[in-house]
Amino acid sequence: MTTATTDPLAPFADGLRLFCGAPFRLRTYTNLLYLLLAFPLGLAYFIFLAVGLTVGFGLTLVWVGLPILALVFAGSWAFAAFERQSAILLLGADVPPMLPSPSPVERTALQRAGDFFSNPVTWKGMGFLLLKLPLGLVSFVSIVALLPLSGALLLAPFLWQMGVLQVGDIDGVIFQVDSIGGAWACAVLGLVMLFLSLNLLNALAWIWRGTATVLLGSDRFGAATPPPAISEAVPA
Repeated sequence: MTTATTDPLAPFADGLRLFCGAPFRLRTYTNLLYLLLAFPLGLAYFIFLAVGLTVGFGLTLVWVGLPILALVFAGSWAFAAFERQSAILLLGADVPPMLPSPSPVERTALQRAGDFFSNPVTWKGMGFLLLKLPLGLVSFVSIVALLPLSGALLLAPFLWQMGVLQVGDIDGVIFQVDSIGGAWACAVLGLVMLFLSLNLLNALAWIWRGTATVLLGSDRFGAATPPPAISEAVPA
């Protein structure tokens, strides 16, 4: 009788492979695209919902607000559907459907309206649109803070040749590289920071993926369409 042995270093090796493979996976760059678009889209959604709901509810006493509210809810649903597809395509999220399977029995307009407002995705989707602004701001700031600094350090030997490798404030220079050895040390640091940055941004995309999965669909409506396959292999 033989007993299967488990390599105690296997989880560490898998984690290291995942960490080092971040720059070589297509999913990393689709994640970055999603994170870059999150803030401007979140700002647009917030303005649309804040203005639309405020004006709509404010004018309900004169009935003008009702069609405005109908437009806001229809737009919110359309935006949530767009966000669901974006999460599936760019993040590889496995988001459940937003609606149940079509009923063979024709329903009246009043029944369809009841179905719409009783659907939890109607409200969860609107919550996702509102949440996209603060999370989108975090995503945008993270990219702007991490990637340019990593790139500048990585290009330190070339920037040193041009005499522009220094960091300063209003009062003067805080940090300056004055040798080619220091420039190459910065390049090594930049390479490490690049790997760290991409993995941190992938972790942020993972949070987005989980949020979209919970808020943009309902498990009671069945399984979602599998996301498109994107090779995660690291080239040799």
